[in-house]
Amino acid sequence: MGISVLNTLGQSATAKTDNHYLNAEKMVFGEGTDRNNAKALQGRAKRKAITQSMILSLIDVVKAKGKEERLQPYWNAYHCQSALTTSKNKMYGNYCKTRFCTTCLSIRKAETINKYYPVIEQWEEPYFVTLTVKAVQADKLPKWINAMKVAFRRTKQRCNKRHERGKGVKLVGIKSLECNFNPQKKTYNPHFHLIVANKEIADTLVVEWQRTWNKKKKLTSPYAQDSRKITNKQAALIETIKYGSKIFTEPDIKKKKDSTIPRMVYAAALDNIFCALKGVRLFDRVGVNLPKQTARTKAKTTFLEDFDDWIYEPSANDWVNHLTGELLTGYAISDELGYLLDNNINVQLE
Repeated sequence: MGISVLNTLGQSATAKTDNHYLNAEKMVFGEGTDRNNAKALQGRAKRKAITQSMILSLIDVVKAKGKEERLQPYWNAYHCQSALTTSKNKMYGNYCKTRFCTTCLSIRKAETINKYYPVIEQWEEPYFVTLTVKAVQADKLPKWINAMKVAFRRTKQRCNKRHERGKGVKLVGIKSLECNFNPQKKTYNPHFHLIVANKEIADTLVVEWQRTWNKKKKLTSPYAQDSRKITNKQAALIETIKYGSKIFTEPDIKKKKDSTIPRMVYAAALDNIFCALKGVRLFDRVGVNLPKQTARTKAKTTFLEDFDDWIYEPSANDWVNHLTGELLTGYAISDELGYLLDNNINVQLE
Protein backbone atom coordinates (compact mmCIF):
# COMPACT_ATOMS: atom_id res chain seq x y z
CA MET A 1 0.00 0.00 0.00
CA GLY A 2 1.87 3.02 -1.26
CA ILE A 3 1.35 6.75 -1.14
CA SER A 4 2.03 9.49 -3.64
CA VAL A 5 1.09 13.15 -3.44
CA LEU A 6 -0.47 15.02 -6.32
CA ASN A 7 -0.68 18.70 -5.37
CA THR A 8 -3.33 20.18 -7.63
CA LEU A 9 -3.49 23.63 -6.06
CA GLY A 10 -4.39 26.36 -8.47
CA GLN A 11 -2.50 29.61 -8.90
CA SER A 12 -4.70 31.20 -6.28
CA ALA A 13 -2.69 29.46 -3.54
CA THR A 14 -5.80 28.09 -1.90
CA ALA A 15 -5.60 28.22 1.88
CA LYS A 16 -5.30 25.06 3.93
CA THR A 17 -8.50 23.84 5.59
CA ASP A 18 -8.32 21.45 8.54
CA ASN A 19 -5.77 18.73 7.60
CA HIS A 20 -5.76 18.93 3.82
CA TYR A 21 -5.66 21.34 0.94
CA LEU A 22 -8.68 22.33 -1.06
CA ASN A 23 -8.33 20.85 -4.54
CA ALA A 24 -5.41 18.64 -3.34
CA GLU A 25 -5.38 14.92 -4.00
CA LYS A 26 -3.29 12.06 -2.75
CA MET A 27 -2.78 8.88 -4.70
CA VAL A 28 -2.61 5.67 -2.63
CA PHE A 29 -2.17 2.04 -3.63
CA GLY A 30 -3.81 -1.09 -2.33
CA GLU A 31 -6.98 -1.75 -0.39
CA GLY A 32 -5.80 -0.08 2.81
CA THR A 33 -6.15 -1.52 6.32
CA ASP A 34 -8.99 -1.06 8.77
CA ARG A 35 -8.41 1.95 11.00
CA ASN A 36 -11.22 0.87 13.35
CA ASN A 37 -9.34 -2.20 14.61
CA ALA A 38 -7.83 -0.66 17.75
CA LYS A 39 -5.98 -3.81 18.82
CA ALA A 40 -4.33 -4.18 15.42
CA LEU A 41 -3.34 -0.50 15.40
CA GLN A 42 -1.71 -0.73 18.83
CA GLY A 43 0.08 -3.89 17.76
CA ARG A 44 1.44 -2.02 14.77
CA ALA A 45 2.64 0.83 17.00
CA LYS A 46 4.38 -1.67 19.28
CA ARG A 47 6.13 -3.34 16.37
CA LYS A 48 7.18 0.04 15.00
CA ALA A 49 8.76 0.98 18.34
CA ILE A 50 10.64 -2.33 18.49
CA THR A 51 11.82 -2.09 14.88
CA GLN A 52 13.15 1.46 15.16
CA SER A 53 15.11 0.74 18.35
CA MET A 54 16.55 -2.47 16.91
CA ILE A 55 17.40 -0.90 13.55
CA LEU A 56 19.27 2.03 15.09
CA SER A 57 21.40 -0.50 16.96
CA LEU A 58 21.99 -2.51 13.79
CA ILE A 59 23.06 0.68 12.03
CA ASP A 60 25.59 1.35 14.80
CA VAL A 61 26.88 -2.20 14.44
CA VAL A 62 27.42 -2.11 10.66
CA LYS A 63 29.13 1.27 10.95
CA ALA A 64 31.49 -0.16 13.56
CA LYS A 65 32.12 -3.15 11.29
CA GLY A 66 32.86 -0.84 8.37
CA LYS A 67 30.06 -2.42 6.32
CA GLU A 68 28.34 0.73 5.07
CA GLU A 69 26.91 -1.19 2.10
CA ARG A 70 24.47 -2.77 4.55
CA LEU A 71 23.12 0.55 5.81
CA GLN A 72 20.44 1.22 3.18
CA PRO A 73 18.28 -1.88 3.83
CA TYR A 74 18.33 -1.08 7.55
CA TRP A 75 17.33 2.52 6.91
CA ASN A 76 14.51 1.26 4.68
CA ALA A 77 13.20 -0.78 7.59
CA TYR A 78 13.61 2.18 9.97
CA HIS A 79 11.43 4.39 7.78
CA CYS A 80 8.85 1.70 7.01
CA GLN A 81 5.36 3.02 7.79
CA SER A 82 6.78 6.30 9.13
CA ALA A 83 4.18 8.20 7.15
CA LEU A 84 0.55 7.08 7.06
CA THR A 85 -2.56 8.44 5.42
CA THR A 86 -6.10 7.80 6.63
CA SER A 87 -9.35 8.32 4.79
CA LYS A 88 -12.86 6.95 5.44
CA ASN A 89 -11.64 4.56 8.14
CA LYS A 90 -8.91 3.15 5.91
CA MET A 91 -5.17 3.51 6.48
CA TYR A 92 -2.47 3.55 3.79
CA GLY A 93 1.32 3.47 3.96
CA ASN A 94 4.46 2.18 2.26
CA TYR A 95 6.03 -1.13 3.31
CA CYS A 96 9.75 -1.93 3.16
CA LYS A 97 9.19 -5.73 2.94
CA THR A 98 12.54 -6.46 4.58
CA ARG A 99 13.20 -9.41 6.87
CA PHE A 100 14.20 -7.23 9.77
CA CYS A 101 11.02 -5.14 9.90
CA THR A 102 8.65 -6.58 12.48
CA THR A 103 5.63 -4.94 10.82
CA CYS A 104 6.31 -6.48 7.41
CA LEU A 105 7.18 -9.84 8.99
CA SER A 106 3.90 -9.82 10.88
CA ILE A 107 1.96 -9.26 7.66
CA ARG A 108 3.91 -11.95 5.81
CA LYS A 109 3.40 -14.39 8.67
CA ALA A 110 -0.36 -13.78 8.74
CA GLU A 111 -0.59 -14.32 4.98
CA THR A 112 1.35 -17.59 5.23
CA ILE A 113 -0.79 -18.86 8.09
CA ASN A 114 -3.98 -18.09 6.18
CA LYS A 115 -2.60 -19.93 3.15
CA TYR A 116 -1.40 -23.10 4.88
CA TYR A 117 -3.69 -23.57 7.86
CA PRO A 118 -6.57 -25.00 5.77
CA VAL A 119 -4.15 -27.68 4.50
CA ILE A 120 -2.69 -28.59 7.90
CA GLU A 121 -6.14 -28.64 9.44
CA GLN A 122 -6.96 -31.64 7.26
CA TRP A 123 -4.08 -33.74 8.61
CA GLU A 124 -5.34 -36.14 11.28
CA GLU A 125 -2.18 -36.47 13.40
CA PRO A 126 0.48 -33.94 12.32
CA TYR A 127 3.86 -33.82 14.03
CA PHE A 128 6.21 -30.96 14.83
CA VAL A 129 9.84 -31.73 13.95
CA THR A 130 13.07 -29.88 14.64
CA LEU A 131 16.20 -30.79 12.68
CA THR A 132 19.46 -29.23 13.77
CA VAL A 133 23.23 -29.57 13.64
CA LYS A 134 26.13 -28.52 15.82
CA ALA A 135 26.42 -24.81 16.57
CA VAL A 136 29.13 -22.78 14.81
CA GLN A 137 30.95 -19.47 15.04
CA ALA A 138 29.74 -16.45 13.06
CA ASP A 139 32.36 -16.75 10.29
CA LYS A 140 31.16 -20.27 9.43
CA LEU A 141 27.44 -19.54 9.59
CA PRO A 142 26.80 -18.79 5.86
CA LYS A 143 28.60 -21.98 4.82
CA TRP A 144 26.77 -23.97 7.49
CA ILE A 145 23.35 -22.73 6.36
CA ASN A 146 24.13 -23.65 2.76
CA ALA A 147 25.22 -27.10 3.91
CA MET A 148 21.91 -27.54 5.73
CA LYS A 149 19.98 -26.69 2.56
CA VAL A 150 22.00 -29.26 0.62
CA ALA A 151 21.56 -31.85 3.37
CA PHE A 152 17.80 -31.44 3.43
CA ARG A 153 17.60 -31.66 -0.35
CA ARG A 154 19.57 -34.93 -0.29
CA THR A 155 17.42 -36.26 2.52
CA LYS A 156 14.25 -35.43 0.57
CA GLN A 157 15.58 -36.98 -2.65
CA ARG A 158 16.54 -40.19 -0.88
CA CYS A 159 13.12 -40.46 0.78
CA ASN A 160 11.28 -39.71 -2.47
CA LYS A 161 13.22 -42.36 -4.41
CA ARG A 162 12.46 -44.92 -1.72
CA HIS A 163 8.79 -43.95 -1.85
CA GLU A 164 8.72 -44.32 -5.64
CA ARG A 165 9.99 -47.90 -5.20
CA GLY A 166 7.19 -48.56 -2.74
CA LYS A 167 9.56 -48.91 0.21
CA GLY A 168 9.03 -45.70 2.14
CA VAL A 169 6.71 -42.89 3.06
CA LYS A 170 6.18 -39.79 0.96
CA LEU A 171 7.37 -36.60 2.64
CA VAL A 172 4.49 -34.19 3.15
CA GLY A 173 4.90 -31.03 5.20
CA ILE A 174 6.11 -27.46 5.49
CA LYS A 175 9.44 -26.25 6.79
CA SER A 176 11.14 -23.04 7.88
CA LEU A 177 14.75 -22.14 8.55
CA GLU A 178 15.62 -20.29 11.75
CA CYS A 179 18.86 -19.39 13.51
CA ASN A 180 19.39 -18.73 17.22
CA PHE A 181 22.32 -17.10 19.02
CA ASN A 182 23.94 -18.41 22.20
CA PRO A 183 25.25 -15.34 24.08
CA GLN A 184 27.41 -17.40 26.45
CA LYS A 185 29.22 -19.51 23.87
CA LYS A 186 28.99 -16.88 21.09
CA THR A 187 27.74 -19.55 18.71
CA TYR A 188 24.89 -19.83 16.22
CA ASN A 189 22.44 -22.68 15.84
CA PRO A 190 20.63 -22.80 12.49
CA HIS A 191 17.81 -25.35 12.39
CA PHE A 192 14.71 -26.40 10.52
CA HIS A 193 11.22 -26.43 12.00
CA LEU A 194 8.72 -28.63 10.20
CA ILE A 195 5.10 -29.61 10.43
CA VAL A 196 4.58 -33.00 8.76
CA ALA A 197 1.43 -34.97 8.10
CA ASN A 198 2.05 -37.92 10.44
CA LYS A 199 4.40 -39.71 12.83
CA GLU A 200 5.90 -41.99 10.18
CA ILE A 201 7.13 -38.97 8.20
CA ALA A 202 8.48 -37.37 11.37
CA ASP A 203 10.42 -40.49 12.39
CA THR A 204 11.76 -40.95 8.87
CA LEU A 205 13.00 -37.37 8.68
CA VAL A 206 14.84 -37.55 12.00
CA VAL A 207 16.61 -40.79 11.04
CA GLU A 208 17.48 -39.73 7.50
CA TRP A 209 18.64 -36.27 8.59
CA GLN A 210 21.20 -37.82 10.93
CA ARG A 211 22.23 -40.30 8.27
CA THR A 212 22.92 -37.46 5.84
CA TRP A 213 25.09 -35.52 8.29
CA ASN A 214 26.93 -38.32 10.00
CA LYS A 215 28.37 -40.16 7.01
CA LYS A 216 31.84 -38.70 7.56
CA LYS A 217 31.75 -36.78 10.82
CA LYS A 218 29.35 -36.74 13.73
CA LEU A 219 27.92 -33.29 13.10
CA THR A 220 24.55 -33.82 14.71
CA SER A 221 23.16 -35.72 17.67
CA PRO A 222 19.91 -37.69 18.07
CA TYR A 223 19.37 -35.82 21.34
CA ALA A 224 19.32 -32.48 19.51
CA GLN A 225 16.44 -33.49 17.22
CA ASP A 226 12.82 -33.20 18.25
CA SER A 227 9.62 -34.88 17.13
CA ARG A 228 6.31 -34.48 18.93
CA LYS A 229 2.64 -34.84 18.21
CA ILE A 230 0.79 -31.59 17.61
CA THR A 231 -2.20 -30.86 19.81
CA ASN A 232 -2.85 -27.30 18.62
CA LYS A 233 -2.39 -26.98 14.87
CA GLN A 234 -2.65 -23.21 14.71
CA ALA A 235 -0.14 -22.71 17.54
CA ALA A 236 2.27 -25.11 15.84
CA LEU A 237 1.98 -23.21 12.57
CA ILE A 238 2.70 -19.93 14.36
CA GLU A 239 5.73 -21.56 16.01
CA THR A 240 6.98 -22.83 12.66
CA ILE A 241 6.68 -19.60 10.69
CA LYS A 242 9.30 -17.29 12.18
CA TYR A 243 11.20 -15.99 9.17
CA GLY A 244 14.74 -15.89 10.46
CA SER A 245 15.57 -15.27 14.09
CA LYS A 246 14.22 -14.20 17.44
CA ILE A 247 14.83 -10.53 18.23
CA PHE A 248 14.81 -10.98 21.99
CA THR A 249 17.22 -13.56 23.41
CA GLU A 250 17.70 -14.96 26.89
CA PRO A 251 21.24 -14.16 28.11
CA ASP A 252 21.43 -17.69 29.55
CA ILE A 253 19.60 -20.16 27.32
CA LYS A 254 19.69 -22.78 30.09
CA LYS A 255 17.46 -20.48 32.13
CA LYS A 256 15.17 -19.32 29.34
CA LYS A 257 12.08 -20.35 31.30
CA ASP A 258 13.04 -18.01 34.15
CA SER A 259 10.87 -14.96 33.54
CA THR A 260 12.81 -12.91 36.12
CA ILE A 261 15.87 -12.76 33.85
CA PRO A 262 15.47 -9.84 31.39
CA ARG A 263 15.90 -10.67 27.73
CA MET A 264 18.43 -8.92 25.51
CA VAL A 265 18.74 -7.78 21.92
CA TYR A 266 22.19 -8.77 20.60
CA ALA A 267 22.46 -6.45 17.62
CA ALA A 268 25.82 -7.69 16.29
CA ALA A 269 24.58 -11.28 16.37
CA LEU A 270 21.34 -10.31 14.60
CA ASP A 271 23.35 -8.58 11.88
CA ASN A 272 25.43 -11.75 11.42
CA ILE A 273 22.25 -13.84 11.12
CA PHE A 274 20.58 -11.43 8.69
CA CYS A 275 23.71 -11.44 6.51
CA ALA A 276 23.95 -15.24 6.54
CA LEU A 277 20.28 -15.57 5.58
CA LYS A 278 20.40 -12.98 2.79
CA GLY A 279 18.95 -14.47 -0.37
CA VAL A 280 18.08 -17.74 1.39
CA ARG A 281 14.53 -19.04 1.13
CA LEU A 282 13.33 -19.38 4.71
CA PHE A 283 9.92 -21.00 4.22
CA ASP A 284 9.02 -23.81 1.86
CA ARG A 285 6.60 -26.69 1.38
CA VAL A 286 7.44 -30.35 0.83
CA GLY A 287 4.98 -32.51 -1.11
CA VAL A 288 2.11 -30.13 -0.33
CA ASN A 289 -0.32 -29.06 -3.03
CA LEU A 290 -2.07 -25.78 -2.34
CA PRO A 291 -5.44 -24.85 -3.77
CA LYS A 292 -5.14 -22.76 -6.90
CA GLN A 293 -4.78 -19.11 -6.04
CA THR A 294 -6.59 -16.44 -7.95
CA ALA A 295 -4.25 -14.43 -10.13
CA ARG A 296 -2.81 -11.37 -8.47
CA THR A 297 -4.27 -8.17 -9.77
CA LYS A 298 -2.40 -4.93 -10.10
CA ALA A 299 -2.45 -2.88 -6.90
CA LYS A 300 -5.57 -0.77 -6.73
CA THR A 301 -4.97 2.95 -7.17
CA THR A 302 -7.19 5.43 -5.34
CA PHE A 303 -7.21 9.22 -5.40
CA LEU A 304 -8.14 10.68 -2.03
CA GLU A 305 -9.60 14.14 -1.63
CA ASP A 306 -10.53 13.91 2.06
CA PHE A 307 -7.59 12.54 4.03
CA ASP A 308 -5.36 13.01 7.06
CA ASP A 309 -1.59 12.62 7.21
CA TRP A 310 0.26 11.09 10.17
CA ILE A 311 3.99 11.07 10.94
CA TYR A 312 5.59 8.61 13.34
CA GLU A 313 7.18 10.27 16.37
CA PRO A 314 9.57 7.98 18.27
CA SER A 315 9.18 10.06 21.44
CA ALA A 316 5.45 9.33 21.43
CA ASN A 317 5.71 5.74 20.12
CA ASP A 318 2.82 6.70 17.87
CA TRP A 319 1.84 8.49 14.69
CA VAL A 320 0.95 12.15 15.19
CA ASN A 321 -1.30 14.44 13.20
CA HIS A 322 0.86 17.56 13.25
CA LEU A 323 -2.05 19.85 12.52
CA THR A 324 -4.28 18.62 15.33
CA GLY A 325 -1.80 16.97 17.71
CA GLU A 326 -3.98 13.85 17.72
CA LEU A 327 -2.34 10.43 18.19
CA LEU A 328 -3.36 7.72 15.76
CA THR A 329 -3.36 4.62 17.99
CA GLY A 330 -3.12 5.79 21.59
CA TYR A 331 -0.48 3.11 22.20
CA ALA A 332 1.35 3.30 25.54
CA ILE A 333 4.56 1.29 25.69
CA SER A 334 4.81 -0.99 28.73
CA ASP A 335 7.42 -0.30 31.39
CA GLU A 336 9.03 -3.68 30.68
CA LEU A 337 9.36 -3.15 26.94
CA GLY A 338 10.45 0.46 27.36
CA TYR A 339 13.19 -0.57 29.78
CA LEU A 340 14.32 -3.37 27.46
CA LEU A 341 14.58 -1.10 24.42
CA ASP A 342 16.36 1.62 26.41
CA ASN A 343 18.77 -0.58 28.35
CA ASN A 344 18.96 -4.13 27.03
CA ILE A 345 20.22 -3.73 23.48
CA ASN A 346 23.82 -4.91 23.18
CA VAL A 347 25.78 -3.40 20.26
CA GLN A 348 29.18 -4.79 21.20
CA LEU A 349 30.97 -6.62 18.41
CA GLU A 350 31.94 -10.20 19.06
